[in-house]
Amino acid sequence: MKLIDKVNAAAQRLTDAGVAFGHGTANAFDEAAWLVLWRLDLPLDELDGVAQRELDDGQCQRIDALIEERIATRKPAAYLTGEAWLQGVPFSIDERAIVPRSFIAELIADGGFDDWLGDHTQRVLDLCTGNGSLAVLCAMAWPEVSVDGADISTDALAVARINVDRHGLQDRVRLVESDGLAGVPGPYDLIVCNPPYVNAGSMAALPAEYRAEPELALAGGTDGMDFIRRLFAQAPAHMSEHAVLVLEIGNERDFFEAAFPRLPVTWLDTSAGEDQVLLVERIALATNSFLGAAGA
Repeated sequence: MKLIDKVNAAAQRLTDAGVAFGHGTANAFDEAAWLVLWRLDLPLDELDGVAQRELDDGQCQRIDALIEERIATRKPAAYLTGEAWLQGVPFSIDERAIVPRSFIAELIADGGFDDWLGDHTQRVLDLCTGNGSLAVLCAMAWPEVSVDGADISTDALAVARINVDRHGLQDRVRLVESDGLAGVPGPYDLIVCNPPYVNAGSMAALPAEYRAEPELALAGGTDGMDFIRRLFAQAPAHMSEHAVLVLEIGNERDFFEAAFPRLPVTWLDTSAGEDQVLLVERIALATNSFLGAAGA
């Protein structure tokens, strides 16, 4: 059997089994290609070059076993391969941390909020760092800055340590155990944060693949805004005068605007649209009465 035929067959099996995607791939074909290439120790970006390669029975059996594991366990493919890619950068991952997939990564790479940065941007915080991917990408994008990666989960920080070491950034990325901002003194010139923001209704309806991830990294309370309310209240004391906070909220814009109707923010354009990630300036958090009745 040719490799491309095996990918198509695997994609059909994934489709028939009703697995859910969203942890690095968006459809059955891309996920099948990832798993097949990884199982054969082939580069993940060279499908076209190996598509016509003939597979022997042993290779086919090993691929079948991996596809069956994906279907039976409903674990995200990244947990099975132990690796995920963000903006072309490889990161180690396992069940101790959420699979990295933040749209903030593409904004870092594409300069999506560079207009708010400058010579004053020297200290960066990646809050809710998970496996450390955004902290690593910040350090790569801005070689002159120092970066803290903070998380409440010691398990997640252990995975982040693997990635900081993997990319040789031990001298520039510090990992900190912190419940929100409690353990990070600041002041920071830039805070990026992909927090737990999934509302209770959405949590209850999540596919099994998402439930395989740490709930602590996903669940944001009834309206998804519990962590964000606390973050906004505490952030000004941890931010320098011209600092900004870049926050991912996924599909929760309606809940966000209901919770903070008076807070001026800038919505940033990502590949998923202009309602996934926002930027808020310190002055808005410090002077706006957005934590009144609607945001309480």
